Amino acid sequence: MFPAIEYLEWIDGRPEAVTHDLASSDLRPATHADGPIPDRLAGRSDPPGQPRVDALVADQYDVAPENVLVTAGASSANALAFAVAAQRLARDPETAAVDDGDRDDTGRSRVLVEKPGYEPLTATPQGFGARVDRFMRPQGILDPARVDGALTDATELVAVTDRHNPTGRRADRDALAATADLVADAGARLLVDEVYAPFTTTPTDEPFGAPSMAGADGVVATGSLTKFLGLGGLRIGWLVADPAFVAAAERVRHHLPSVAQPSVALARRAFHHLDDLAADSRRRIQRNHDLLAEFAADRTDLAGHVHDGATYAVLEHDDVDGTTLAEHALAAGVLVVPGRFFDRPDVVRISLGRPPQQVTAALDALDDALDDLA
Repeated sequence: MFPAIEYLEWIDGRPEAVTHDLASSDLRPATHADGPIPDRLAGRSDPPGQPRVDALVADQYDVAPENVLVTAGASSANALAFAVAAQRLARDPETAAVDDGDRDDTGRSRVLVEKPGYEPLTATPQGFGARVDRFMRPQGILDPARVDGALTDATELVAVTDRHNPTGRRADRDALAATADLVADAGARLLVDEVYAPFTTTPTDEPFGAPSMAGADGVVATGSLTKFLGLGGLRIGWLVADPAFVAAAERVRHHLPSVAQPSVALARRAFHHLDDLAADSRRRIQRNHDLLAEFAADRTDLAGHVHDGATYAVLEHDDVDGTTLAEHALAAGVLVVPGRFFDRPDVVRISLGRPPQQVTAALDALDDALDDLA
């Protein structure tokens, strides 16, 4: 049975209903487009021909198209990965037979997920029948030893986020590589949700200007056009993995809605103008990061760290828990996310996804609300 995802039920419709949105972490436009074409893509040219989106994604990651599966957003990509793991669909046929140690005592495969973490990463695999175990990632720090200590013979998939959601910390590259190695040695795969990876003010020549684990042995990397480019309405995401895993995920996808052709066409346009769109996104990331860092530093009643390049962070109030703080802010027209949805009831997650002018007004309103709380 698929459990309720309380965070998604809570957030649904709220950003549009409040005066000040400090909950949305995707780089949203200032206004909603009048028609089906997002403002960022309106008036831009299409690429010559009709290149396949999986080939465009593959070019970014320097992998073959057979390593890519285009999905209806990154959430769909993650769900497909969990379904494959829960059903052991990507196992080599010669080793796919279930041995006594391959499942837990209830007969289920197991998925290991970071904590604190994003609620769908624990709820979705349960829906597909997997047992979910957790390993601690305190302050967002990825420690391979913690992963190693939590692995079992029945673990099929280990799930992490990079940047970490909710703290915004980028995983150490050596730690990620070591984690991938030990997970592979255990006969499992490492799922790295990279939707926030491009959030950086110093782009590299790597995929979408940021480090990625895509293409590494035993790694399943997921991403989308939603967070970094603010094109969530297109519902375009992807999964990058070995061909066997991609083929297994595609088998599952056949049972689910496919990506709409208008979204495919607009995704081609987005990739055609990726350099320009990315540069514009990074200008907002730089400004919004600075605004959030200044706000956190100025409030002596809040504790927490805004990591370099991150536009979201978890902050803890001296006197009240995250739910109380979020309710108090909402009464003042400011939406922030209670940390209970991320295994951290003591904090709120504040996200600056809106344009700088809007988030400046939102932070001012939150500042006043916090003063009233004193």
